[in-house]
Amino acid sequence: MSSQTSAAPASPAPGAPRPPGSARRTLAMSVLVSEVCIVLFASLVAFGLRLAEPGVVWAVGGAAMVACAICAGLLRHKLGYVLGSVIQALLLLSGLALPMMFVVGAIFAIIWVVALRVGGRIDVERQERYAAELEYHRTHS
Repeated sequence: MSSQTSAAPASPAPGAPRPPGSARRTLAMSVLVSEVCIVLFASLVAFGLRLAEPGVVWAVGGAAMVACAICAGLLRHKLGYVLGSVIQALLLLSGLALPMMFVVGAIFAIIWVVALRVGGRIDVERQERYAAELEYHRTHS
């Protein structure tokens, strides 16, 4: 019988602070999940206005909703943020078919940029605080 070694990280010392989560990822994920609802509502409007055949409207809308959801799951990697930015551009361009989407797409593109910038700043501050807490814990234990 062979034994396998686990590469699991060592558990932190009792009382040590936990590493901070990513505010940038949380905010970006919130934007993408909200966009699933926005795409659903836009698809309903396009369907109601008969802008295209119902199958086309729901295929495009469904694909966009799935893309937003998958992209939200990929935010652990840089690729997720790149694809999220592409989704913002596509949402804005959907205004060519449904003009109100120029406004909605612009609003969500602005929210996306703000989420990435503010989330990044929060992450830097959280890392600084975490490092200080670790140092304090190390020197006072």
